[in-house]
Amino acid sequence: MHIIFYPNIFKSRGQCVALRLLTNAKLATLRENEVPYGLIEQGALVTHRDRIAFAGPEAELPEVFRSLPPEDQCSRLITPGLIDCHTHIIYGGNRSREFEMRLQGATYEEVALAGGGILSTVAATRRAEVDSLVAQALPRVDALIAEGVTTLEIKSGYGLDRETELNMLRAARQITAERQVRVKTSFLGAHAIPPEYKGNAEAYLSEVCLPTLEAAHQEDLVNAVDGFCEKIAFSRAQMRRVFEKAMQLGLPVKLHAEQLSNIGGAALAASYKALSVDHLEFLDKTGVRAMAEHGTVAVLLPGAYYTLCETQKPPMDLLRHFNVPIALATDCNPGSSPLTSLLLTMNMGCTLFRMTPEEALKGVTSHAGKALGLSETGTLEAGKRADLAIWNVDHPSELSYRIGFNSLHKRIFGGQ
Repeated sequence: MHIIFYPNIFKSRGQCVALRLLTNAKLATLRENEVPYGLIEQGALVTHRDRIAFAGPEAELPEVFRSLPPEDQCSRLITPGLIDCHTHIIYGGNRSREFEMRLQGATYEEVALAGGGILSTVAATRRAEVDSLVAQALPRVDALIAEGVTTLEIKSGYGLDRETELNMLRAARQITAERQVRVKTSFLGAHAIPPEYKGNAEAYLSEVCLPTLEAAHQEDLVNAVDGFCEKIAFSRAQMRRVFEKAMQLGLPVKLHAEQLSNIGGAALAASYKALSVDHLEFLDKTGVRAMAEHGTVAVLLPGAYYTLCETQKPPMDLLRHFNVPIALATDCNPGSSPLTSLLLTMNMGCTLFRMTPEEALKGVTSHAGKALGLSETGTLEAGKRADLAIWNVDHPSELSYRIGFNSLHKRIFGGQ
């Protein structure tokens, strides 16, 4: 059932202010406990400034809106604007050479232990200024926007020193001044151990990572705190230090975990009421139970699974059985997922992980919003932000079905 939202939208003479009416549309509302996709076949949608004022059957359009001239009798599908809830889209250089190495048989861990992987990007990112980081990122951001993305998460983690970590977050904030897209930032200082602290992760945390997190928070650059809990990165005990600092600062946490092995990162993150745990190929029942208990979203990253030629799939049946919300994201990064298409990510989620097209669409809308702690976007209902994607398709399943084809007709960001 839809709820009608009535802000103060009329002038004294009854004229409409900043109202838009879309009619003759199919609405994939993505509301819970409704028909598949929350689909309304003959729908209408009214926006008022940056909010949805009505989303429901056209036959139920309130009288107060019926005098509006339809801006678009679109005969198209309308979904919430897409949300890419896990990216490393700010970085310097690229790692195409490592792509070749992996094709010649090197594993992700072998590349990392040889000085490649994350650390090769660290070197390139440290050499770049903020303006250069923004300029390099914008073509990637534009590719996502062109597919209907209206909200984007961006992580630090390729600096691993104070100034570069801060510069990455400053560059992420600058994206919103350059493009009409909402950006949520995650501090990922606990991404890897830099060469100057090799073999001394505790000192790195004490001397660089945690003080930099405090500085980033003071500069209002951080929306959440992330880390990489893995044998080649940080242990559970070390991540606990990071999470405790995040709690002191009042920041929510997230975690890369169970990607290459299972050392219990998901359960640890869930115990801190993490917004999400991401990757999860080696997640077990204990971790799934913990995530379900604490409302933590599972963010699956098929681009990395594909690029690294992995064979261990995330435990889809367990996640479904325990009703853990499942999100999808590009994981856009220069090494393990140089992917800038959320539509292709949806197809990968279906073909590689056997998600349904409905799960995939929720994974880049309502569940992706939850993974970022957002409650005002991700579904079509009154009072939510008017972040919309209008598609030239007959049914929502087409968004996951096609490969390399962009059916976006129009993107609406905050009603504009």
